[in-house]
Order: sequence, then structure tokens, then C-alpha cells
Amino acid sequence: MNMNDIDGALNDIMSLNGAIATSLIDWESGMTLGTASNGEFEIELASAGNTEVIKAKMATMQSIGLGTSAIKDIMITLDQQNHIIMMVPNHPELCLYGAFDNSSNLALARNKMQSVAKA
Repeated sequence: MNMNDIDGALNDIMSLNGAIATSLIDWESGMTLGTASNGEFEIELASAGNTEVIKAKMATMQSIGLGTSAIKDIMITLDQQNHIIMMVPNHPELCLYGAFDNSSNLALARNKMQSVAKA
């Protein structure tokens, strides 16, 4: 995937109503491969922090015997925002991260992120 593809995919997510920021992350290394944001918060810092969420969930799954299961997505609901972390099926080391305000349609956001992740 080249940078134009990444930028286009992230801008596609940002076109959704209520989108605040999005990124593509290598969750194993913590490296952010691309970002798009409306400037409301530090997307690179948030991306790096969310790699720790994935690592903690992976470790928990392993410790309770779910090591063969795969995370599809993780949703974090805050008072005024919703955050979605979605694994990229063909690249298990990558995930999409999206932050949306409460005006967003979460089903539409999740569907768009699934579509981008599969592409």
C-alpha cells in the first residue's frame, strides 16, 4: 500500500459526519503509518496509546485460552466521543483507529472502517 492509498483511505473515513481523526497504525511497533485529523487532538499520541490497548487485549486473550481468536474491532465509548480500533484482516500487524464525536452514526463509521480495512 502506498502513501496515496493510505491518505485516500483515511480521508474517506474523515468524510463521515462527526469524524475527528483517523490513522493507520502498525500496532506491534507502535508506528503510525498515516493520519488524518480535524485538529481537535493529537492523533499520533492517541494512535500510539491505542497500540497498548491492542497489546493488552492480545495478552489477556492468550492468558484465558483465546489465543487462536482474532480481534475484529474494539470500541471505546467516552462521554463525548466514540473510538473504534479495527484490525486490518490481510495485514494482522496493522489496525485502523478512528475517533468520532457523538453526532456520528457509529454503524456507518464501523461499516466504512471495515470497508477501508478490507481494501
